[in-house]
Amino acid sequence: MAEMATSLDLIPSARRKALIIPREHGAWGMLLVPLASGAAVGFLYGMNVSAFGLLLTLSLALFWMRTPVESLMGTSPMRAQSPAERTLALRYSLGIATVAALALTTLLWGGKNLGLIAIGAVALAAFGLQTLARSISRKYRMAAQIIGAFGLSSSAAAAYYVVTGRFDERAFALWLANWIFAGDQIHYVQLTLHHSRAKGFVNRLSRGLGFFFGQVVMFSAIFGACSVGVLPKFVLIAFFPVLLRGVWFFFQKPAPLALIRLGVSELVHSISFGLLLFVSFDWKGFV
Repeated sequence: MAEMATSLDLIPSARRKALIIPREHGAWGMLLVPLASGAAVGFLYGMNVSAFGLLLTLSLALFWMRTPVESLMGTSPMRAQSPAERTLALRYSLGIATVAALALTTLLWGGKNLGLIAIGAVALAAFGLQTLARSISRKYRMAAQIIGAFGLSSSAAAAYYVVTGRFDERAFALWLANWIFAGDQIHYVQLTLHHSRAKGFVNRLSRGLGFFFGQVVMFSAIFGACSVGVLPKFVLIAFFPVLLRGVWFFFQKPAPLALIRLGVSELVHSISFGLLLFVSFDWKGFV
């Protein structure tokens, strides 16, 4: 045991963190913003605070567990190579899995919150499709991220469900709105990563034609969903800032890629979207 502890200590700190701590910083927002917005809307109609606390614990544990499990299985770029690294990844995987299992068992105890099983099954299927898409070709990287975002966005419906005890049209609407936002955000980030140095409106438009039509499809989908009552009409306000951000890309001057600034900007957009989404559901109700 002492020898194993010593060998674990020999793993460089940066590598230890890479093996066990999630690296997709944007994915944290795609999980937590839907979770927070779903819970906030849910508290307008219910007050099960303890269930939300358990769901938050479960969601964070499952999201965190993915990194050490993938390191252990060798399905991510950062793979556990030595026996010490595999032991480290295994310990964290088992520890986090225990926390997740306890939270889930408590949530489902006595036949409560059984709808989480269906939501979780859909999310698990999405993550499976994401893994499949990534394994086929790097060309499907963005598509895989959008598929994975569908699974992460399920936290909005789950949070609303455990707080209110109902899976109704609001739960579905929250899931849908958060997924559409996440898909647009993923598309915008990829566009910026690859074409931030593009010069001129025409050049930027030619390189970002897919994103441009994506913006049109996004707005059309939101407008259509609001028109038929799937989403409240005021949700259009929540999407307006990212619509402007997308349009502004084509008029920007070429500039070196600033990853930190891009990350902070997208975090601000995510938080703003979550707040505006809550207001859209609260303002005169679900209309």
